[in-house]
Order: sequence, then C-alpha cells, then structure tokens
Amino acid sequence: MPDVLETAAEPTRRALLNILADGERTVTELAGRFPVTRSAISQHLLLLAEVGLVTARKDGRNRFYRLDPSGMATLRRSLESFWTSELELLVDEATGHHS
Repeated sequence: MPDVLETAAEPTRRALLNILADGERTVTELAGRFPVTRSAISQHLLLLAEVGLVTARKDGRNRFYRLDPSGMATLRRSLESFWTSELELLVDEATGHHS
C-alpha cells in the first residue's frame, strides 16, 4: 500500500484534498478545476481512496468523493510525528523565542 504522506504530498492530490475539505464533489466537478483529463483526476482519486484519505459513493452515473475523517486523522498523526522536541527548539531558535 502506498504511503499516506507521499500520496497526499503530490500537488494535484493535495489540491483535491483541499477542494474536498469544502464538501463532497463528483469526479466531473473536480476534473473541471484542473488542466488534466478526467481520467487523470480519477487516477489521483483512486490513489487517495487506496490510502484511506477519501471515500467514494455511486449515485446513478455519478461517483461522489469526500474526505474520509479516519484517513485524515491518520494523515494528521503522521505529520505530527515529525513535530519532535528538536524541531520545536529549531523553530524557537529561528523565530527568536525560547522555550
């Protein structure tokens, strides 16, 4: 299974996640916002679904995508795991603050 951080980091997929943060969208609605084919957007969405960041539901001929809260929580935990005390010290040093 692909890595959740690596999958979310790709610029088009990151943009898709940002759009879906506002609510559920069809593939057609999402594809209309990008200069790539609908097929390319579908592939990005399939990867996001594979790592658990989005879910899809079919309604007639449309497939609707939305963020998966548990997958997004996993992504958040993955990001927070990088926020170590050493990083906090570097940030404090860089901004002139001292803990």
